[in-house]
Amino acid sequence: MNIMDMLQSQLSGGLVDQLSQQIGGADREQTATAASGIVTTLVSALARNAASQDGAAALSNALDRDHDGGILENLMGMLSGNVQPQNERAANGAGILNHILGDRQGGVSNMVSQMSGLNNNQTSQLMTMLAPIVMGMLGKTKRENGLDEGGLASLLNGTVSQQQNSNPTMALVTQFLDSDGDGSIMDDVANMGMKFLGGLFKK
Repeated sequence: MNIMDMLQSQLSGGLVDQLSQQIGGADREQTATAASGIVTTLVSALARNAASQDGAAALSNALDRDHDGGILENLMGMLSGNVQPQNERAANGAGILNHILGDRQGGVSNMVSQMSGLNNNQTSQLMTMLAPIVMGMLGKTKRENGLDEGGLASLLNGTVSQQQNSNPTMALVTQFLDSDGDGSIMDDVANMGMKFLGGLFKK
């Protein structure tokens, strides 16, 4: 079971087109590349947060309370603003990002912008839209498979381990999350640049 594979199937081509439109008519391939980088970063950060017993308990409680996967039932409607979620916290991308990334949000936005070619404002918007989808998928998977805190941590850590071999973005994200936030890996991001166009959601 790999949460990234599940997200890839959820974020289909039509949804990438919708995301591109929502962030100001951005280039579709740049949006797909950015989406790949954002989702990879969020899953990796969630795995780190769940590595401690307290972190796993907090994540498990948040999923049970606010993220049952219902938000995934009409993503197009939610993203366009035509459908309002029953639970506002489930769709509060800014709040979710604050919990997952804390003061690293700006660094992640900068990294993904350099990786994809989107500007920082577009990347920040995309992060806010994708965060509820990641949490919704994680909550749905937890509920459908009866995962406890340990199972949740194992799912996330197993996903990260598998992605290290198949997703070139994961190594860069891991390096970023390990760094002290001084921006020293940004040269690596710039050098790799649009190599990520073969990424997760291009199909």
